[in-house]
Amino acid sequence: MNTPSATFYCWFGKRFVDSVVSFVGLVALSPLFLLVAIAVRVSSPGPALFSQIRTGRFQRPFRILKFRTMQLAPPRPGSLLTAAGDSRITPLGRWLRKTKIDELPQLLNVLVGQMSLVGPRPEVPLYTEKYSPRQKRVLLIRPGITSPKINFDEEEMLARGEDKERLYLEVVLPAKLERELLYCQSVGFCEDQRVVLQTVAGVARRILGSLGVSHQCSEQIGVEREKSAAVTLAAPAQGKTSCDQHSSSRL
Repeated sequence: MNTPSATFYCWFGKRFVDSVVSFVGLVALSPLFLLVAIAVRVSSPGPALFSQIRTGRFQRPFRILKFRTMQLAPPRPGSLLTAAGDSRITPLGRWLRKTKIDELPQLLNVLVGQMSLVGPRPEVPLYTEKYSPRQKRVLLIRPGITSPKINFDEEEMLARGEDKERLYLEVVLPAKLERELLYCQSVGFCEDQRVVLQTVAGVARRILGSLGVSHQCSEQIGVEREKSAAVTLAAPAQGKTSCDQHSSSRL
């Protein structure tokens, strides 16, 4: 049954970690925030921050914060969704989205208790109203800045669809919710660390891939391995340690 975890970490530890990390992050990253805010204002007309009503824990609405990555434009059908290559995305916004820097203002949402560092991604009320009773279980915990990843690129998939909203509601969103429901059953410190590291690794791959560095690194690693094999007959195997994931019903 997909109920929230009732562990000490879920009830108390997670919020403590969120508060400390978000406060330290906001202080440490304040120079970056200022630089990005100025760059957004200078690069295109409009405010530095984008805000939108999302559905939070216990279905309470809150206003999510992001650095603005798109041109200001009147609402149109499907405008709640962003696909790869969307013409509304500014050149600077494309880079901010790739690096996930646009999400950093959500540290303020975390600090005030509206969000968590890790959790289901918050959706707009228009979509959460369509959730089934089972899917609404993800609303029993705070939404996160990052969440467990699905096995496809959401924006790339939407870019290939003619009816983006229908594709999102019938394919993308259900897949995301299933993954988030699984997370809801295994909330723990180790699981949250794994999700954060997975997110950081994914961002790094995207940045390196866009620069063509990943291919160069692979070639260099291959050369180094050949050199090592020429002078080394065998290497001792190193054991790997892993952090046990606790599976319990989650909040």
